[in-house]
Amino acid sequence: MSTTTEHRPHSDHAHRHAPGCGHVAIPHEDHVDYVHDDHLHRVHGDHVDECAKSGHAVHEGHDHQHGQDCGHVAVPHGDHVDYVHDGHRHSEHDGHWDDH
Repeated sequence: MSTTTEHRPHSDHAHRHAPGCGHVAIPHEDHVDYVHDDHLHRVHGDHVDECAKSGHAVHEGHDHQHGQDCGHVAVPHGDHVDYVHDGHRHSEHDGHWDDH
């Protein structure tokens, strides 16, 4: 299934995310996300957006089980944890993994 990136500006965000800004940078599709206060920011012009997708994208054929000590970077993201894997983030959802 396809997803699209939502445009959700993070208002009142004076900090400028960039390489070396002090936040964990994660390559994500055609941009970089910055981990900040349990959510992910994406630089968008003169502001940052919450990096969020609309829709549901199942990662088919993913037998690997992410979890503590699985070898992938764990990123707190709202009410769950994403795992960085092959240039995208996986999120557990109803017994399968979604591309997030």
